[in-house]
Amino acid sequence: MTRVVDAPPAVALRLPSWAPYVAAGLALTGLGATSLWTASHLVPDRTLHDAALFVHLACLVVGFGAVLTVDWVALLWVAGRCDLGHVLRQAGVVHVPIWGGFIGLVLSGTLLEPDVTNPITHAKLALVLLIGWNGLLAMWLHARLSEDPGRFRLGISALTASISQGGWWGAMAIGFLNAN
Repeated sequence: MTRVVDAPPAVALRLPSWAPYVAAGLALTGLGATSLWTASHLVPDRTLHDAALFVHLACLVVGFGAVLTVDWVALLWVAGRCDLGHVLRQAGVVHVPIWGGFIGLVLSGTLLEPDVTNPITHAKLALVLLIGWNGLLAMWLHARLSEDPGRFRLGISALTASISQGGWWGAMAIGFLNAN
């Protein structure tokens, strides 16, 4: 007679709510490092450079335009002109344009022949990485606020928005100055 032994129940691995965001942050860092390495080894011809510049500017309009939209609606909320739910809905519908613009900027920037030996370029690249990490923090915050809007923390939201604005405007200014 064969005896059947019940196996112990499988233990479900439950990751913390922030774990996917940390993994995405590592992926963004890898994307940045890969783009930096590629930019230092690639010399595009004039046509490819011009096409990359067009894509770069288009991605700036799409990505930063979506960020400005969310931040504007958030300012309206702070001023009492709309509710937090409206801000969360607005932020929820523009994740794709923000991230599409951001990733498009990183990839097209690789073809714009950045001077990777210039300290001001290092500052821009640091701002771009900060923007990406901050965007992940903003997505995590959005998820938490969508679950429980009563736990709203103005401080972390204001800090996230300030880092975002400072990063985008700073990277854009450095890009403009480096182009001349």
